[in-house]
Amino acid sequence: MQIDGPFYATLDNAAVEAKRLQADGYDGIYSLEGNTDPFLPLVIASEHCPDLGIATGIAVALPRNPSHIAYQAWDLQKFSKGKFILGIGPQIKAHNEKRFGVPFDRPAARMREYILAVKAFFDCWQDGAELNFRGEFFTHTLMTPMFNAGPNPYGKPPILLGAMGPLMTQVAGEVADGLIVHPFNTLPFVLDEQLPAVRKGLAKAGRSEDDFIIQVASMIVTGATEEEYKAADAAMRGLLAFYGSTPAYRPPMEAVGYGDLQLELNKMTKQGRWDELADLIDDDFLNHFAVCAEPKDVAAKVYAKYGEFTDRLSIYAPYASSPGVWPQIISDLKVCAGR
Repeated sequence: MQIDGPFYATLDNAAVEAKRLQADGYDGIYSLEGNTDPFLPLVIASEHCPDLGIATGIAVALPRNPSHIAYQAWDLQKFSKGKFILGIGPQIKAHNEKRFGVPFDRPAARMREYILAVKAFFDCWQDGAELNFRGEFFTHTLMTPMFNAGPNPYGKPPILLGAMGPLMTQVAGEVADGLIVHPFNTLPFVLDEQLPAVRKGLAKAGRSEDDFIIQVASMIVTGATEEEYKAADAAMRGLLAFYGSTPAYRPPMEAVGYGDLQLELNKMTKQGRWDELADLIDDDFLNHFAVCAEPKDVAAKVYAKYGEFTDRLSIYAPYASSPGVWPQIISDLKVCAGR
């Protein structure tokens, strides 16, 4: 199992952040698409930490044309000497239609075709295949020598799909190289719904689980002091309430008996009661979605929860911690994984 750390970086601090995460012991880093571009900081990270794996986790796919994302992935795979993973996802309907201004009808079918289109570019450049992709949503049939990226000495970058719903998760198994399990997850949801959907997609495509990557993001609450722990706890409850207010994220809540809470949280957001959301996150809910423990116990609890089926573990803990907290947890996780 590989351990990946969150790369909350801008172009100004990307080098410093990458060096810090590498020193902490992470095998790789993943960037998020928030208020910065997810691709550009990875270039700087790879330049200053060439042994560190780099990944987008995730880049929002549908607003980008498959050709654009194919060139970006190809360049990063070359520059990192084969250490790049292209993590993409659909985002939710509101962001696609209202923030990016692109259609979101039949998102699973659209994403399936999107990944196949990106792979058509990879096959053209790497294997010399004719670019002749003709789909319902995307058509790519022209590749002249001037625009051909040519063979990549480090091979084609793997494509991992962030998915939650059963259709999108099945798409990951059918056409992607791996699944990114959203940090807003519960173990019954992953085991009883997501992994079976992946296997259904793999079977449909005649593919093996051995060649498929499961990357799980684990929410963690911890701290070196009582004050740090309380701050982490409060931050996580607020984050969970925010996620829980989104209708698309209801399935993991339903899997542990909190489906009705999603409706209440969503109602509160429409009333502008954002500051009150976290009050509805009780201890039981918190422990379903996050691993909560002192630093010395975190690794064992995380590995017990996810270790049996996870190839890459992404740490998700967006709060401040003392400098020594995460290096020890990462070291302990590697021991748990037999490394």
